Amino acid sequence: MSNTLREREAALLEQLRGLPSLIVAYSGGVDSAYLAYSATRVLGPQALCVTADSASYPERHRAMALETAQRFAFRHEVIGTAELDNPAYRANNTDRCYHCKHELYSRLSALADERGFAAVADGNNADDRGDYRPGRRAAREFGVVSPLDAAGLTKDDIRELSHEAGLPYWDEPASACLSSRVPYFSEVTEEKLKAIEQSEQVLRTMGFRVLRVRHHGEVARIELGRDELTRAIEPSIADEIDRKLRAIGFKFVTIDLKGYRLGSLNEGLKLRAV
Repeated sequence: MSNTLREREAALLEQLRGLPSLIVAYSGGVDSAYLAYSATRVLGPQALCVTADSASYPERHRAMALETAQRFAFRHEVIGTAELDNPAYRANNTDRCYHCKHELYSRLSALADERGFAAVADGNNADDRGDYRPGRRAAREFGVVSPLDAAGLTKDDIRELSHEAGLPYWDEPASACLSSRVPYFSEVTEEKLKAIEQSEQVLRTMGFRVLRVRHHGEVARIELGRDELTRAIEPSIADEIDRKLRAIGFKFVTIDLKGYRLGSLNEGLKLRAV
């Protein structure tokens, strides 16, 4: 491990030592899991790791969050969030993520005030700075801190440190909430989210690893890692995918030949980072 990475790790731990207590927004993904691990390491029971549960949160992520929390003795709680009750969120305009994070941070900030925690932290890292993330506006409004980003830690850095720490999902592919699979301006509904989650679970069970199922009404558009595309279009595999996703409710099943890429639903939109 490089000296530079050790310096970034030390910067993270120093930030955490400067906080008397902290609530970590803990989804169970690579970034939030490493932040939860580091905060627990530094602050012990003064670090509370909170997982937000809603229809847009995949069951698989919930299981990952619980497993890691139990294995590493995080102080951990699950709360419910109700972003789907908000018409602005369901409308799924380009600021959908803002409404989701506003709901999350309002709940976590209220919890921090109620219990006397000094701050709320998210798992944003240094690689997130240039991406279109309207949720960052909500974070700023609620004074949420981003220790991984402030320490200059990138996604690769966090994976390396997580592997060293023995965290079980250090190499988990990047993911996001299920609503991110619904094209902008198409309403987010519980039925769509359920279909997406079931379809992605089908593909994982078949051995695919890097994947998204984008919900285009009657059409399921599948994005896979480029190294997995060849297998997916083998006749027997393609037939199985088609049959199983049609059984979930899609009338047409397609495979995007460009493969998976971050934020593909942003293509064609003129967006600026916020």
